[in-house]
Amino acid sequence: MSFFTSLSGLRNAETDLRVIANNIANAETVGFKKSSAQFADLVATGSATDPRRSPGIGATVAGITQDFVLGPLEQTGRSLDLAIDGDGFFALSNPFSGDVTFSRNGNFRLTALGELEDSWGNRLQAYPVDAAGNPTSAVPADVNVPIANGAGSSLANVTIDVRGTVVAAYADGSTEPVGQVALATFPAPGGLRSIGQTKWQATGDSGAAVFGNPGIGSYGEMISGALERSNVDLAEEMVALLTAQRNYQANARAIDTATQISQTVLNLRS
Repeated sequence: MSFFTSLSGLRNAETDLRVIANNIANAETVGFKKSSAQFADLVATGSATDPRRSPGIGATVAGITQDFVLGPLEQTGRSLDLAIDGDGFFALSNPFSGDVTFSRNGNFRLTALGELEDSWGNRLQAYPVDAAGNPTSAVPADVNVPIANGAGSSLANVTIDVRGTVVAAYADGSTEPVGQVALATFPAPGGLRSIGQTKWQATGDSGAAVFGNPGIGSYGEMISGALERSNVDLAEEMVALLTAQRNYQANARAIDTATQISQTVLNLRS
């Protein structure tokens, strides 16, 4: 029995090492959120079991939780780099499937057709606005920046203010608001499913996305010309890595000892 007890500890230590290794590997990934493994003990008991004589039978993974605490903000000076100073996620729509995913990575680019998208071609979602920059709908949609204005002047620049208003500037000096970035929050963000590329999907555990305007209520403000770095603390992860390594070694030694004892017993019986 001690063999299988230590084996469960060995597997858990391996899981812990994998989680920590993933955190360290993504220490420089924009918008990445670190995770931590949580464990629980296992005890074989029943109504007729003496509680004073119930040894544990190992451990199991209780869950791998994500930490959505804000990471440090890095100034880039690029107008289409966005950071959320507070709660919320960018909503991104896949142009082929229409699936909406959520991210804290605000590295966007402008296509030749005037669409704002991330590095994988997903379209940033925003509210349509009137000439004063006020939202005219509560349903987010793709951002479309006109490449030329009504006078035929070509697009010169695109800026985004703290309220998430996307403003197009043209060569003739005119400006035009074209949308307001929509932010999404969740009743239980810990239930979001990570799908890679620093993106998450809503699940039944997270609840449905609740969209809102940047800078209003619990929704964070937009910081243009900045990106949110990973919230991984390398010093903390290195300490956790050493601890997980020691746990792995200790359980491996316990398995080796249990094997030697079993072999000795078999030899005595023979």
